[in-house]
Amino acid sequence: MNQSDRDFLAGSGPRLLVPGAVLLPEGPADGWAVTIDDGRFEAVGPAEELERAHPQLPAVRLPGHLLMPGFVDAHHHLTQSFGSALAFGEPSEIFRRVWVPLEGALDEESAYTAAKLAALEALRGGFTTVTDAGTRAGVDVDVVASAARDAGIRCVLGLVCNDADHEDATDHPAVVEQAEKHLARYDGEPLIHPSLAVSIPEAATERTLRSTARLAAEAGAVVQIHVNEHLAGVERSLIRHGLRPLEHLHSVGALGPQLLAAHATMLTPRELTLLADTGTAVSYNPVASAWKGNAVAPATSMAERGIRFGLGTDGTRGDGFRLTEAAEFAQRLAYGLATGDSSCGAGWTWLERANRGGADAVGLGTRTGTVAQGMAADFLLVDVDTPELALSWDLPWELVRRGNRDQITAVFVAGRLRMWHGRPTEWDGPALVGRAVELARAAVARANVTRVHPTSTASRALIRSQDRSTAQ
Repeated sequence: MNQSDRDFLAGSGPRLLVPGAVLLPEGPADGWAVTIDDGRFEAVGPAEELERAHPQLPAVRLPGHLLMPGFVDAHHHLTQSFGSALAFGEPSEIFRRVWVPLEGALDEESAYTAAKLAALEALRGGFTTVTDAGTRAGVDVDVVASAARDAGIRCVLGLVCNDADHEDATDHPAVVEQAEKHLARYDGEPLIHPSLAVSIPEAATERTLRSTARLAAEAGAVVQIHVNEHLAGVERSLIRHGLRPLEHLHSVGALGPQLLAAHATMLTPRELTLLADTGTAVSYNPVASAWKGNAVAPATSMAERGIRFGLGTDGTRGDGFRLTEAAEFAQRLAYGLATGDSSCGAGWTWLERANRGGADAVGLGTRTGTVAQGMAADFLLVDVDTPELALSWDLPWELVRRGNRDQITAVFVAGRLRMWHGRPTEWDGPALVGRAVELARAAVARANVTRVHPTSTASRALIRSQDRSTAQ
């Protein structure tokens, strides 16, 4: 595509796009097209039919491109982007040693910049929706909303409702009031969708776990809670309640379609049944399993049991195609090799969970995640004439195994062109990155971050020093 195509795509008003193929829920459809108006897909169908039905619409032909739904990140921490590389090599539960102190060191500008930097990486990687699990920074959550809005990405925005430190106090009404205000605050916003959040089940009182579940269910929103992620967390719950974290949430009435359980890596057969029976959704975060030391969620079993789940990055890296590959790859290593399962869900399972299934899990299933009439026009134009994808036999598998963000030509959110060849179309991406570097160094210097694992350079120096000492 050339500059005139870009200018046309960046324009406003009704448009007719005629790509090489459109990725539908039932698979890729060659020779199909879409019409877009007011941020939504007005029509989706065979190109010849749409062109006959809409002769007045200007059309742009996009040969060699696949029009597909944007990726949905079902679990992110937008204000943690300054410390993403601080997690490398670290043991589990790093939130105590890295994320809490780092986010606590953010002021309003650094929190905004960190969130917008995360949004930039997400858009570059083909994500049109991110689900933020709530910030620990001491700023108004609207700072994060502003960053997402200004970046041009759809955001499910969590408000942290932790109150376990005030079990005997009268803070519960205040927490509930804040939650109600947050859910009402973004009513009518096109890109910001409010959500409630609890860091881990033990961080909130039983009253608040029940209240947030009720409020979210009434508002059609979700409550995000990290559940059964680490062995230490499971053991703490067993000691305190005699129940595993997911079982504890069930005992207080917090499970249900409104709950988005982040990670859920350590599940018993009974807990899988609880998820299936209650309609609770899960964010399967495969890269976090590798980077942060927790187990791998049994996602293929979830799919077989009809458990709702999407894919999340947990702020690790913002590349939707690499996330789908990690989702399948982790299942193969953790479960498939031992059982001789050579498919592990195949390509389509992970693509579906990265868009339509993810949108459903985060409470936006009727709004985004699918190229269909009436849905938000959140989509990608992917170059499929590359060496990786041109010799196509099974496009869903190929997108999962061989796709990457370099093949994304354009990213649209609510019908607007937000990213063109990896660069924002409406704001200065390089300037943001430059400012983020400055602010990140200052924030990390202020924070009392404790790392167990030294940097790669320090590790090599230590090993060489030990080798010299041994040789002497």
